[in-house]
Amino acid sequence: MSNPRWQKSSFSTANENGDCLEASRTPNNTIALRESDAPRTVLALSRPALRAFLRYARGGVPGNR
Repeated sequence: MSNPRWQKSSFSTANENGDCLEASRTPNNTIALRESDAPRTVLALSRPALRAFLRYARGGVPGNR
């Protein structure tokens, strides 16, 4: 990824350590995620894959968005 614009999670302001999740849209229309304290490791997901990942992270309960 060349010169991505990373956006920090709104939850990062409550974190004393400054560690947070950052996201960026890529040129091929995927969403890239990285942890601020390990910025060289990037997970790139399609929008449907990101939705499924978030659904799973929220406990997989139907209706969670």
